[in-house]
Amino acid sequence: MLYALGMSLESEQGFEAAAQMLTESFFAKLIAWGLVSALLYHFFAGIKHLVMDFGYCEELDTAQIAAKATLAIAVVAILLAGVWIW
Repeated sequence: MLYALGMSLESEQGFEAAAQMLTESFFAKLIAWGLVSALLYHFFAGIKHLVMDFGYCEELDTAQIAAKATLAIAVVAILLAGVWIW
């Protein structure tokens, strides 16, 4: 992805080549989906940790519910991102 970013910033032709690579290559889409998936999970887990920093969901039973909810929300968001990318 850093290669595509660097290529897209070099020139207009580089940008077109990077855009074509990301729209036609299955492998490039898979890498993009993997990166977006990691960022989405990290985002929702961070929100869960912020809620826990405010003193909510710190007990074992509520923390387990919060963890399962975080996973469920992240899975839905990751699937939607996959639909968006493809």
